[in-house]
Amino acid sequence: MRPTTAFLAGALASGVSAENYLGFNSGATLADRSAKFKSDFLAEFKTAQGLKNAPGKFNAVRLYTNIQAYSETDPIQAFEAAIETNTKLLLGIWTSGTDNIDKELAALKKAIEKYGSKFTDLVIGMSIGSEDLYRVSATGIANKSGVGAGPDVLVNFINQYKKAVANTALAKVPIGHVDTWDAWTNGTNKAVVDAVDWVGVDEYPYYENGKGNDIKNSGKLFDRAYDAVAGAVGGKPVWVTETGWPSTGPNWDQAVPSVENAKYYWDEVGCRKLFNKVPTFWYNLRDSNPDNEMKFAITKDLSTTPLFDLTCPTKFDTPTATAKTSSAAATGSSSTAVSAPGSSSTGSAGSTNSTAGSGSGSGSSGTDNGSGSGTGTGEQAAGPSSSVVTGGAFVGKSLSAAAVVSLALVAGVFALF
Repeated sequence: MRPTTAFLAGALASGVSAENYLGFNSGATLADRSAKFKSDFLAEFKTAQGLKNAPGKFNAVRLYTNIQAYSETDPIQAFEAAIETNTKLLLGIWTSGTDNIDKELAALKKAIEKYGSKFTDLVIGMSIGSEDLYRVSATGIANKSGVGAGPDVLVNFINQYKKAVANTALAKVPIGHVDTWDAWTNGTNKAVVDAVDWVGVDEYPYYENGKGNDIKNSGKLFDRAYDAVAGAVGGKPVWVTETGWPSTGPNWDQAVPSVENAKYYWDEVGCRKLFNKVPTFWYNLRDSNPDNEMKFAITKDLSTTPLFDLTCPTKFDTPTATAKTSSAAATGSSSTAVSAPGSSSTGSAGSTNSTAGSGSGSGSSGTDNGSGSGTGTGEQAAGPSSSVVTGGAFVGKSLSAAAVVSLALVAGVFALF
């Protein structure tokens, strides 16, 4: 969907850049759970920018924490790598399972003091939390997805963050929150929608159990969930913060992982719907979670030659949205003229999460952070692992709650529990 007048107006009104960023997700740890350091991030960012036949320059990255893995408040070394490669930063503050974000803010302040404008000029957004609302939903609880955070808690953290950066160069950086699609369409979470400048959605049709999640239907499933979010957030810009299709792993209902299907999804969702049209952070460049049977990386060993040709086709199988649907999505109308891909109780098109899976269906990502700041999103703490969900889209990409807690403790995130 190309930026509409409503999208651009909303972006200008909220201070959100209308630039359509291209990037990947990056956690704080490697597949063996060891910490990533500057050299590891440099390798990722250079590969992302040098991908052969890419439909644009992937010069942005989404992080889940500001804290270097296995430290208390040291800034994550991704910051230095970003400065050297001119990589734009979508930063994240971990908010699940904690009553404060003091360590995250301390690491952020250290980075501002140490790197100054070289760092702050690269920051394109700040996400306060990742899939917290999903975890406290009925589906998240049923799927044992870990400790989340409700809307009141998130709004409080957003206000704390604003106060902390009020006199810094980050004061003008647009604030968002990342969650599964059905978290955004749930009216009880409206306070979070009202508190942010943009909304981030994690969405994986691969995990859409019982909804015809064959690869040939993936574009339609994605569109329905995306348009439902756009129609529910009152004109706020929608950023796609996680999406992708695995190249290997077990089948998920009708969904089959393969390089061929990963390419098809890249074309039908990335090329047709997202790239250079919507700020997009693909899942993923590198696999980092050893517990996840599904592997989403589009490269092997960070080669600039991907597993499949990234060239975008000129024709697509997925029908274009109707005028009524497009209009509703653009204006933020609560009536989207599309059926929701799922419900908060059965799973949606959303995203994966921290521990056992997300009813919202995204499949999350799981980059494995292991950072001192977080515990659970597929990416942040340990990445996705397979798990079971009932009737849902998601699920399956992260560690058990016990494993997440254990990893977080080793990482030094004692304040979270």
